[in-house]
Amino acid sequence: MNDLVIRPLVAGEEDLFDSLPDPGLVGFAAFGGTYTAMAADGEYRPEWSWVALREGRVVARAAWWAGPDDAEPMALDWFDFTDADAAVKLLRTAPLRAEYSIKLPKGWRETPEVREQVEARIEAAVAAGMSPLVERYRYEWTPGCGLPERPGRLLFRPEPDDEVILDVFRRIHQGSLDAHARRTTAESGLDAAAREELDLLRWLPSPREWWRLAYTPDGDLVGLTVPAANHSAAIVGFIGVVPEHRGNGYAYDLLVEATHLLAAEGVDRVVAGTDQTNLPMVATFARAGYPIAQERIDLV
Repeated sequence: MNDLVIRPLVAGEEDLFDSLPDPGLVGFAAFGGTYTAMAADGEYRPEWSWVALREGRVVARAAWWAGPDDAEPMALDWFDFTDADAAVKLLRTAPLRAEYSIKLPKGWRETPEVREQVEARIEAAVAAGMSPLVERYRYEWTPGCGLPERPGRLLFRPEPDDEVILDVFRRIHQGSLDAHARRTTAESGLDAAAREELDLLRWLPSPREWWRLAYTPDGDLVGLTVPAANHSAAIVGFIGVVPEHRGNGYAYDLLVEATHLLAAEGVDRVVAGTDQTNLPMVATFARAGYPIAQERIDLV
């Protein structure tokens, strides 16, 4: 019987999800992750973990992720298959919609086997109605990288008023090189992009008091830096410079300040990311001693 069965898992079926043969070249598997272990840690829920089966064997699988208190998934970040047609049908059938993020090893295009796996996933996602948005770098700073010296050009102050922060986001998103901000701005306007950024940062479990606005010694606003933490690591949540102060290298000052504030909290690892097309920010991370640990492709 070749009928395809597409359904979510039920509790206790984690081993079924893990039964699909996987070379471990792409996604969490490329970095030692297993669905069973991550589900046990609360990263995945059975009702948001879907499989396509033929004759009782898993031929495609997809898992959507969210925070522990979220009512809807925030990302599709586990998707692979041995049957591409079944994979497309799975994505079309599952009543879940979120951005698809593919975790990739650094320099993945240089390895033909990895590139083949990546291209197959993208082709299936596109056939299911998604579109590639951007490729990103993921950085990981540790104390062994060295703590970059503060340039001392700016003054940093906390700002508790979210309305003030919203206005800063509106300014920063004008001419932004960030693909997600540009997409939201183009579709829904600056206000929506600003609100989306604020909501995402407020969703993080780290203290709101860590956020800092940056000013020149004369009191002119330069930008915003958000040292933060998600549910698994300390992160650089946001770095942004207002348009009138771009071109002066201030993103470096903001990144260094976030790194110092997180280091003062005793963290031993800071994760950050930027679009590969955002060349000024790529150069800033390199200058600050942040090595590239992974790459990522986002589809929407």
